[in-house]
Amino acid sequence: MNPLKALLDLPTTEKENRGVVYTPQEIAQQPDTWTHTWNLLNSRLPEIQSFLATAGVTAIPRDKPTVYLVGAGSSDYIGHCLHHLLRQKWQCEVVPVSSTDMLVNFSDFILEGHPYLWISFSRSGDSPEGVAVLERALAEQPQIFHLVVSCNASGQMSRIIEDKPNCLGIVLDEETNDQGLAMTSSFTNMVIAGQALAHAWSPKEYAGTVKVMSEAATGFLPVAAEFAAHLADQEYSRACFIGSGVLAGTALESALKLLELTAGKVKTMSQATLALRHGPMAALDQETLFISFLSTRSTQQRYEIDLLREIERKQLVGTSLAIVGCGSSHLPKFETTEIVAPQLHRPIPDLYRPAIDVIFGQLLGLFFSLRNGLTPDSPSPNGAISRVVQPIEIY
Repeated sequence: MNPLKALLDLPTTEKENRGVVYTPQEIAQQPDTWTHTWNLLNSRLPEIQSFLATAGVTAIPRDKPTVYLVGAGSSDYIGHCLHHLLRQKWQCEVVPVSSTDMLVNFSDFILEGHPYLWISFSRSGDSPEGVAVLERALAEQPQIFHLVVSCNASGQMSRIIEDKPNCLGIVLDEETNDQGLAMTSSFTNMVIAGQALAHAWSPKEYAGTVKVMSEAATGFLPVAAEFAAHLADQEYSRACFIGSGVLAGTALESALKLLELTAGKVKTMSQATLALRHGPMAALDQETLFISFLSTRSTQQRYEIDLLREIERKQLVGTSLAIVGCGSSHLPKFETTEIVAPQLHRPIPDLYRPAIDVIFGQLLGLFFSLRNGLTPDSPSPNGAISRVVQPIEIY
């Protein structure tokens, strides 16, 4: 039986004992939930279009706003998975900015007289940094437009912007509000919501794309689960994730999933593909699991292939994998690097792949967590991390 399905089919009592009541299901349900999220955004398109137009997204180039994609941790990495797509579709500057950085350097991010649209992402809507930054912006910079995407209708961020001018809230279905510690369904569904926003004026195009994405993810899940469970049995103590473009965001999130679900027992790092060559490659060794999210763009892929072959030639890592979650009929040959991809023939551009490819990182986190004797739903035995980050003093 497929290892993910085996977890899903466990009796309830055993799921509770092993701490897998939520996390496996929240990973497995993702392809279906993406359709629900798209339908929700599509049903609100007139309202979304009106808000974005008022914020200046449809203005002439010199009057368009700078768009900040704001979040902390996984919610920050959502922005890294979206900025290139939004930049292309909206034809304005789009920048991922962590709320943790914005909180302590608030004034550095504001240029007087410049228009802004901030899109904040948060599973709970209760992130202390996200709440504090939003409250300060509303109080001190009322001209900034705010769009809050959350998975929790009762979260503070959604409540703060109610009835406020220049603000719009989008709360996704409750099924996306993960109950496990790690963000899985919430992460990918907020990515889907961001992609839908990018296509606010081309919904038919995205409707077809998200359908193919869901099909690809459905085919990828069992393949990825088999590889992830097998790798967990090999007990790697380190993992390195790389990717280019928005797939660098996928690498960031995958590294975090494995780190937090193993309570740091597996040390992880993440780099943009070619950045690895400028120093960080020194950290690779035979205890390292190396994962490259391989582009399907020809030029981009050539650089990535050269790097993988350099790592093979130097024998730098224990296992090397190339991930193509959408599948592809034109993949390179390697000496030792294994390709993890379903057999699909409908190409999906890299700009839309983060939600699919990150499933591999989620499954690595799940199976390595179990292999290390942890409970994936709550994998931090010393309480170092929690589902919602604890409050901090705001200055």
